[in-house]
Amino acid sequence: MLRSITRRTQTMTCLLFTRILPSLPNTPISISPPCYSVLPPLGFYNSNSRSRICAFCSRSSEVTPQMGEKMVASLESMQASESVSYLTQKQAADVDEELMGPLGFSVDQLMELAGLSVATSIFEVYKPSEYSRVLAICGPGNNGGDGLVAARHLYHFGYKPFICYPKRTSKTLYTGLVTQLESLSVPFIAVEDLPSDLSNDFDILVDAMFGFSFHGAPRPPFDGLIQKLVNLSKQDQSRKGAPVTVSIDIPSGWHVEEGDVGGNGIKPDMLVSLTAPKLCAKKFSGPHHFLGGRFVPPFIKDKYKLCLPPYPGSSMCVRIGKPPQVNISALRENYISPEFLEEQVDADPIDQFLKWFNDAIAAGLKEPNAMALSTVGKDGKPSSRIVLLKGVDKDGFVWFTNYESRKGHELSENPHAALLFYWDGVNRQVRVEGSVQKVSEEESEQYFHSRPRGSQLGAIVSKQSTVIPGRHVLHQEYKNLEEKFSDGSLIPKPEHWGGYRLKPELFEFWQGQQSRLHDRLRYSSEVVDERLVWKIDRLAP
Repeated sequence: MLRSITRRTQTMTCLLFTRILPSLPNTPISISPPCYSVLPPLGFYNSNSRSRICAFCSRSSEVTPQMGEKMVASLESMQASESVSYLTQKQAADVDEELMGPLGFSVDQLMELAGLSVATSIFEVYKPSEYSRVLAICGPGNNGGDGLVAARHLYHFGYKPFICYPKRTSKTLYTGLVTQLESLSVPFIAVEDLPSDLSNDFDILVDAMFGFSFHGAPRPPFDGLIQKLVNLSKQDQSRKGAPVTVSIDIPSGWHVEEGDVGGNGIKPDMLVSLTAPKLCAKKFSGPHHFLGGRFVPPFIKDKYKLCLPPYPGSSMCVRIGKPPQVNISALRENYISPEFLEEQVDADPIDQFLKWFNDAIAAGLKEPNAMALSTVGKDGKPSSRIVLLKGVDKDGFVWFTNYESRKGHELSENPHAALLFYWDGVNRQVRVEGSVQKVSEEESEQYFHSRPRGSQLGAIVSKQSTVIPGRHVLHQEYKNLEEKFSDGSLIPKPEHWGGYRLKPELFEFWQGQQSRLHDRLRYSSEVVDERLVWKIDRLAP
């Protein structure tokens, strides 16, 4: 169930900070309220990210998607464990009572939100391509109901859930959840039919036995089930491929406030706290701690002076505490994509690129026109940076920049470059190599004056890639120019600013596949009978 903090919980009060990013190409954001420091990566947003930052706590717990979503959330989470309040058993119950009283929430609404939060938290870390078989062990109360709801959502997320639900209740809410799962053909397994070694049959074990309202010692069959999970964690700590355990709100067998008192309780790999973590969560030492329950109304926040971490984008969960230390060598994704076959591709690589580019746009990927541009000067040393594609047609790929920047100097010394597009959401990347030349002055003029006036001023202010004494210099020069052109007169394009066009000579289209057997199709240009043709070859992954 989703729980919250009562008026007796002492928290820090967050400040509401809302700022509109100006139109500079790169604008710093520095926000330091008492509870959180919300900083974008490296402290900057680009010109395409101009939007207001909606603060949180006393008015809203949400951050607008334009804030950088998961990147911002991960930075915030590093401080969240020090800022989020931990609830006593009675405090959590007090807020539940208020939510289901004057605020009009029903048990089934809160349970639905809780189960969805748990399912999305699991999906954040344990993808169904790697962890497909889920056993949800559900108790007779609200925590068990959360587990049933989570199992239903996990089914729709692509997992294969199984349910162990020993003490069923006849209440309509719970019988309805069982009916919903049975209609999906989700198997229910009796305790006596569980395999002796759960690690052979399941990848994820969801502990939904007891929540914060539980008192006393667990009774059969739950005492045995808890011990089964305890023994499994002891045996499989160093075993690769062992199932992971996810506890909902409270690890079953723990004291709500004192934690695993005897030291023999479940040691879950993930804890999904609901509404706010309970006191026992301070003793949680697993790698993944998430907060779920994106529902708290402003009335509750104002009344109890709550400070809750913002949820990224449209997510129902947010990581709290420091992200786990990761074995970089073990990071990998087992891609699942349709086959990319020679007979399916366009003969012209530009047409194929546009097809994939449109797919990336349709998938809602952020800045699908972002591309890595690699150049090499006369010293033979390569350099790369991200720039934005601003045009593509049969003549090539166009971007705009400062001709006196490092890339500009290198292109003047060696007019060849490579582009790389990476579209994570669709498991695709495209490489393009070719010769580079400047676009016409007319084309540069036209694009320059299509930009926001702030971006035009920023292009004049920034002597790109040169050393400057400090950011104050940029601010002052920008202010001076802003005053100079405050009458709305035409801002002249700097002579040192304009566009480049890469004329492609080679393409490679990459699509991720399972077991690293990726698709790679290369287009290489040839001249046949004085006509440019493209040869298509498949490359080994």
